[in-house]
Amino acid sequence: MSSKLEPIQWKEFKCHLLDQRLIPSQKTYYIADDLDSTIYAIREMVVRGAPAIAISGAFGIVMEIGKLNLIPKKEIVDEMFAKLLASRPTAVNLSRMILDFKYKIQEFIAKQMDYPKFLLACENFAIGEKERDRLANEKIGQNALSLFAKSQMKLNILTHCNTGSLATAGHGTALGIIRSLRDAGFELTVYADETRPYLQGSRLTAFEMQEEGIECYIITDGMSAWLMNDRKIDAVIVGCDRIASNGDTANKIGTRGLAIIAKDANVPFYVAGTKDSFDFNIKSGSEIHIEMRDPKEVTNLSFLKNTEGRSFLGEGVIAPKDAKALNPSFDITPAQYITKIITEEGVWNPGEQKNFGL
Repeated sequence: MSSKLEPIQWKEFKCHLLDQRLIPSQKTYYIADDLDSTIYAIREMVVRGAPAIAISGAFGIVMEIGKLNLIPKKEIVDEMFAKLLASRPTAVNLSRMILDFKYKIQEFIAKQMDYPKFLLACENFAIGEKERDRLANEKIGQNALSLFAKSQMKLNILTHCNTGSLATAGHGTALGIIRSLRDAGFELTVYADETRPYLQGSRLTAFEMQEEGIECYIITDGMSAWLMNDRKIDAVIVGCDRIASNGDTANKIGTRGLAIIAKDANVPFYVAGTKDSFDFNIKSGSEIHIEMRDPKEVTNLSFLKNTEGRSFLGEGVIAPKDAKALNPSFDITPAQYITKIITEEGVWNPGEQKNFGL
């Protein structure tokens, strides 16, 4: 059963995005009506999560083509997609969607469609991307059930960042597995890393768990070692933004440390993602570009604001004036720390060479 949350809505040729900067204080939709407003939403974390970014980007291209009111020439198409790709470079879902969409546009042009049919075909491509992701997420959840014995119906799960409906088309990857476990009859307690500095765990994951009625405790990012030592954790389940050929995985900053601690504690560490997360063009995680974000997200709480422009986390800085900070958005978890990778195609060991039809 997918979540009731609808983070991405396509209505009246506009993309309505549940503004994740405002959760949990309010549920408000940001309305994107062209490519620039979509790119703004992606860069400013109105929408986040690799699948959701790719889906929103597809709708952004559709809206831009709608504004042109003509079938764009190749150089215009290339320029639009280059701008979009620069918005969040780490997640492979976005670049994969761009390649697919470019190919489809060439196919539509080759069929000598008139402009209305061309625009409709582009719109259907974006709608299809959203539906395909939702179905893939539900299959991930079903495939994960084989990893958990029915003899143990009470599970304690630790997760990092937000990998649920808000990060995808609806069901979620790692949180989608948690939903599927709940629907299969398991009694769950979820421990959510707060995920500094943007607090996706404490703001978004805890919010989704409340919406689903699943027991959830927020922990600070530094508590995971204590947690795995103090009480039984049955599994760590996280999402991913890009997986290299050898199984090295890029995910939200803090994932690598969590994986190392899980390995030391003999706790299974599962990565959940669709086949779109795989990048077989790179051999290892060392080739994955890590996005650096504004240091003020680390030193200042006021970057998250409500619709009136007031910070709901507090206006004060949490570091000395002019203090320097690092803010890498992702880190790389080596394959050796990953127990299994769970996809819509099945469950496999990191580094296994699978043909996902890419």
